[in-house]
Amino acid sequence: MRILLAPDSYKDSLSASEAAAALAKGVMRAAPQAEIDECPMGDGGEGTLDALLTATLAEQRIAIVNDALGRACKARWGWDPESQTAFIELAEACGLQRLSTEERTALYSSSYGFGELIKIALDHGAKRLVLLLGGSATNDAGAGMLQALGVQLVNNEGTSLSAGGINLSDLKQIGWDKLDTRLHEVIIEAILDVDNPLVGKQGASAVFGPQKGATPEEVERLDKAFCHFADVVSDNLGHDYRDIAGVGAAGGLGFSAVAFLKAKLCPGIERVMSHVGFEDRLSNADLVITGEGRLDIQSLSGKTPIGIARQAKQVGVPAVVIAGHLGAGWEKAYEEGVTSAFSLADGPITLNDATSRCGELLTTQAESITRLFIKRK
Repeated sequence: MRILLAPDSYKDSLSASEAAAALAKGVMRAAPQAEIDECPMGDGGEGTLDALLTATLAEQRIAIVNDALGRACKARWGWDPESQTAFIELAEACGLQRLSTEERTALYSSSYGFGELIKIALDHGAKRLVLLLGGSATNDAGAGMLQALGVQLVNNEGTSLSAGGINLSDLKQIGWDKLDTRLHEVIIEAILDVDNPLVGKQGASAVFGPQKGATPEEVERLDKAFCHFADVVSDNLGHDYRDIAGVGAAGGLGFSAVAFLKAKLCPGIERVMSHVGFEDRLSNADLVITGEGRLDIQSLSGKTPIGIARQAKQVGVPAVVIAGHLGAGWEKAYEEGVTSAFSLADGPITLNDATSRCGELLTTQAESITRLFIKRK
């Protein structure tokens, strides 16, 4: 019996690699003779860098950059010298996991540190940038990233905008003279875990702002600020990018990646599956177990479990999801190829307990699922 373990990370708990190891422990309890293939996954969000480092044998590099609140932090990135490709994960520099609940501010967090990582990659001679957009603490439409790369965002007083998406409402002028010219010479691919537009009810602020600390009133203010930013960009570039699917990724950073960096937007899970040779690994499996922190209606927009389930459905392999929480609309996952889905909780439990016990709970669920699968076989 061959079991493919392909989880994403469990936010604030385990990396994808750690989750795969916890699942493997449970499988071995139930079926010591099983052939286990641990295949950590990602869809563009935090943890995707780990999956790509493992799959591509790229070198891990570490840099000191600014986090979402402007504090110095260590951020990892990947470098493949042979292809001169840099893998840069937004969450490494400006990830939500770096901030406590009390520190999260959608109004004033900045993507500046992500721009710093891009510059570092260019300094290394990168000819191709793979930008992993997900898990961000920021909601600034990529303004901080642009400023780090030399774009001047100026208000009515002629001074540079302060950090944070809310300040985009004061944008008067965009200066291009100091934009890093090396960006014109590289291929840029932006890997996304969502397909939201920039503004509106399904936009970056409305959908993701609350988890970054925004109140309903602040969401409305941020959306207006983004609309103004999109207007100014449209006036400058002659094209309106706000409604393109995916530009709302990473607090709207996808918008600036397309408009200013000419990045190609790519569905995250599909790109990562290609990198790790997932199709071949799945063809040799009798069962695939995947999962992440939450499974709900938003998961259908391109999250890891759904991408894996769709692929598994095509080749007739059962796909089981273990989620930290089953949210509203998760049942739609059955239509996408999910065979069954389970919540981690083994009873009434607080979020802190679930977070601290994530590995133990994954192991227990994997053991139960494997025993059931053996019985079914």
